Amino acid sequence: MSEGRNALWRESAAGLAARLARRELSAREAVEAHLARIAAKEPALSAFITVAADEALARAEVLDAAPAPVGPLHGLPVAVKDLTDTAGIRTTYGSALYADHVPSTSDIAVARIEAAGGIVIGKTNTPEFGFGAVCRNRLYGPTCNPVDPVLTSGGSSGGSAVAVAVGMAPLAHGTDFGGSVRVPASFCGVASIRPTPGLIPAPGRALGWDTLATHGVLARDTEDCALLLSAMAGSDLRDPTSLFGDRDDGSKSRLGATTDFGTATVSQAVRERFAAAVDRLERVVGPVARRHPDCGDAMATFRTLRAAQTRHTFGPMLAKHGDDLTDTIRWNIEAGAGITADAYLEAQAARTALYRRFVALFEDIDVLAAPACGVLPWPNAEGEVTEIDGRPVETILDYLGVTAIITLVGFPVLTLPVGGEGLPFGIQLIARPGEERRLIRLGRLLEREAGFVHHWLES
Repeated sequence: MSEGRNALWRESAAGLAARLARRELSAREAVEAHLARIAAKEPALSAFITVAADEALARAEVLDAAPAPVGPLHGLPVAVKDLTDTAGIRTTYGSALYADHVPSTSDIAVARIEAAGGIVIGKTNTPEFGFGAVCRNRLYGPTCNPVDPVLTSGGSSGGSAVAVAVGMAPLAHGTDFGGSVRVPASFCGVASIRPTPGLIPAPGRALGWDTLATHGVLARDTEDCALLLSAMAGSDLRDPTSLFGDRDDGSKSRLGATTDFGTATVSQAVRERFAAAVDRLERVVGPVARRHPDCGDAMATFRTLRAAQTRHTFGPMLAKHGDDLTDTIRWNIEAGAGITADAYLEAQAARTALYRRFVALFEDIDVLAAPACGVLPWPNAEGEVTEIDGRPVETILDYLGVTAIITLVGFPVLTLPVGGEGLPFGIQLIARPGEERRLIRLGRLLEREAGFVHHWLES
């Protein structure tokens, strides 16, 4: 398969989907082109823990034999983050404890991708159980940034971000707790959507009403993100949060912007890049209000809720397999020790008040812009972020402040690369719950008019 400018792996997911639907291209050809691209780029980038070549080719044969396209993703290869179960394909959760684990059933997000005609081409790298700023574990990694292999791809959907950035897959699934699709998208120069929690249901979640984590999507542009999101979205009565409908009224968006929400730790380099991005925004959409709600207690709230949930989920594993876990996952589990019921409920009350302050802000604006990370990519070898601009941070989570605050309130986010000189950098575009279509409309406008687009790094 050619590595030139006309190679199939360079085409958008929407463009490939149209050709596949018209039967101008076979699913097998699409899969083979992307498998060849994976072979050319792995293992140097360490984006995939498992490449499901045989399974993908078998699925392609079934689709090619179908009398008509089976759905909007018919024949499209999709990379799936290795935190998410795939029936018959190894799923390790980034942990040596699950090195040989092969699920018998798929997560609903994967089942919907396949029902829409998508083909799982492989499982992408992640830190152990998704906890860590660097995308590595005891099985594989670190995943390397396509701009400079010394640099981190971002955690924890770094493998998915790299896969779409270099053409190993046109679409990729991710998950996001504190910024895990948004940060890798920003670091690798691609687009992502963290939807309103519940838009993509999680009926197997033990804490049914929890909305801190959600599935997300990564691709090279807004249209492709929307394509994958539409395949996974939809209610499921087993998930009590999956009740949102589309709330976009089609109106022109009023924009606001904040560099740090008044509280997040943000490097000087990010502040400068974001200011330049807002200038470009204003040339396209008009004046952008500098606004943010009071977020003074947000990071303390996030740390408490995240630690309590992590302790609840992984505490028994720490007691049984502590020596076999990475330092980062141990730190995250241990951070939840000693959190009382009163402290947990106080954090939930603070989260509720923060949500209502965001709702009040959005009476005056429709979309809020913010940086997609508090820092630019750093070397994999440096591990977790312990200082910013030479000043020590309180915890290794602090660089995620600009994304964690939005995790708390559950507003949907589109992340776009903004280009420019230097390392990759992206912005978050945040809307009211249920207004993903507003973000998609705005994203397409900014890609067209502001140049907020993915750039190929090589031929």
